[in-house]
Amino acid sequence: MRFVPAYITLEFDEYNEKFKEEYDKLGNESEDPIGQYIKLAKARGETRDTDPVLLELLIALHRKVDELTALVKNEKKELLPLKYKTETEGLGFEYFKIKEPMLEKGKKYYGRFDLPVFPERKVPVIFEGYDNDIGKILFMHEKDEKDYNAYITARERAIIREMKKNG
Repeated sequence: MRFVPAYITLEFDEYNEKFKEEYDKLGNESEDPIGQYIKLAKARGETRDTDPVLLELLIALHRKVDELTALVKNEKKELLPLKYKTETEGLGFEYFKIKEPMLEKGKKYYGRFDLPVFPERKVPVIFEGYDNDIGKILFMHEKDEKDYNAYITARERAIIREMKKNG
């Protein structure tokens, strides 16, 4: 088991079925109207000549406008309250390590990472206590998993560059 030093916030609670609905809903956030439109446009080949980075920035900007509109209209997206909050000290591709021993071995949990990717978002995860401070990831949405893994890889590269620079 290998961990890359990474300090991100994790909120979590013991798993129950009410969390499954939120997990599914957060996973479908990329399926908002603009996300659906872009997905269909890509399928029809209409984005073939578009710069992918520019397109991603435009989508993020559109989502920000939607967030601001919701804020102005006093429409709040409520997430379920979770009992525990901690910080990770290491991330791995299937496991993560938290700072305090708060987990029970073999117990199933629902959590949300504050993943610092673009656009920054809450990443829902269903995991199991592997040890009192190590979680084993059981379920993560495909797009979230790609971003999570990319974040770990980027952290690892940054650490290697730092080591080369200092050493």
